[in-house]
Formats: sequence, structure tokens, C-alpha cells
Amino acid sequence: MIKKPTIQHYSIDEFGVKNYNSIYLLLVTLAALYSIIAILSVVLLHYEALAANANITNYKDAFWTLQMSASTIGFGDFYPVTFAGRLIVALMFYIGVGMVGFIGAQALNKFVGFSDTNVKNRELRRQNDAILAHNKILETKIELLITTVSTLVEQEKNRS
Repeated sequence: MIKKPTIQHYSIDEFGVKNYNSIYLLLVTLAALYSIIAILSVVLLHYEALAANANITNYKDAFWTLQMSASTIGFGDFYPVTFAGRLIVALMFYIGVGMVGFIGAQALNKFVGFSDTNVKNRELRRQNDAILAHNKILETKIELLITTVSTLVEQEKNRS
């Protein structure tokens, strides 16, 4: 049986933290963004088709308008003329700013690897583990010291 190559969604590091695959996140975000655009294009076309002075008259124009809105480019060749259409385009703008920004950040992260916080977090966890282990050793030594001092104090009291 031939195994299909799959994109691993995440890996779990030695501290049990899920580290999501950037390509997987990019693909999911793109799929979600274009699904939202595709659905809202139908709604936008529904409202714009009712207006006499509409310039968004088919699905392709509605899709293009929302895509340009999501990317914040907004060429202006197509624009909504109804209140409902404007609300939909505004909604797509706010959704798109976040999602397109996330996509850009994921792409940039692939080129600028030193900004990978997962690496920094793993190093900090290692340092914290080392500090905690050292603290336990110190606690044991302090307890031993307290016991020794208490014994010496008791011995001194018994001599007097």
C-alpha cells in the first residue's frame, strides 16, 4: 500500500507544547479566507443586484471586490452602492486585515527564522528546568544545614 504524503499539523516538543506547522497554518488560513470570500460574494451579489445603479452585477465582480477588500488594496473598479453591500465589504475588510496579516506573518517567519518564538520558548524552558533543579538541591542543602544547626544548638544546650 502506498502512503500519501501528509502535512503534519503540529509536533509536540519535549515540554508537551504543541508547535503548529507554519505551512499547515498558512493553508488552513487561505482556505478559510477564500471560503469566507466565496460565501460573502453570494450575499454581496444578492444585495447589489437589487440596486439600479449597481456596478457589481455578477459573482466574479463580487468575488473580486471582496478579495480586494480583504487584501486592503481596493482598486475601486467595483464598489458596493447599497448599505448592506457596504456592510459586507467592510466586514470582509476587517476579517481580511487579520487573516492576510497572519498569512504575511507566516510567510515572513519562513524567511526570518530567528524570530521563531518556539525556539526561544524551548530555551527558556530548559533554563527554567535547570534553575528549578538547582533550587531543589539548594533546598536540600538548606534543610540539612538547619538540621545540623538545630542539632548543634541542642548539643550546646545539653552541655550547659
